[in-house]
Amino acid sequence: MENNKNYTLGSKLQMKKKHPCGGDTWTVTRLGADIKIKCLTCGREVFIPRIELNKKIKKVLEGDK
Repeated sequence: MENNKNYTLGSKLQMKKKHPCGGDTWTVTRLGADIKIKCLTCGREVFIPRIELNKKIKKVLEGDK
C-alpha cells in the first residue's frame, strides 16, 4: 500500500472503492479541514473530512507528490 498521501488543489486521486456512477477518479477542488472532491465521471461534488479521505485514497495520480 502506498503511504504517500500528498495532494494539493487540482490533484487527481484514485479511490479504493468505486463511486455509484462507476468512476473511481476524483479531483481536489477545495482544501481545509474538510476536503471537497469532484468525481471525474459524473461531476458529483462532495465534502469529506481529511482524515476519512486519507483512509479512502488508493493513490495520487497527478499533483504535488
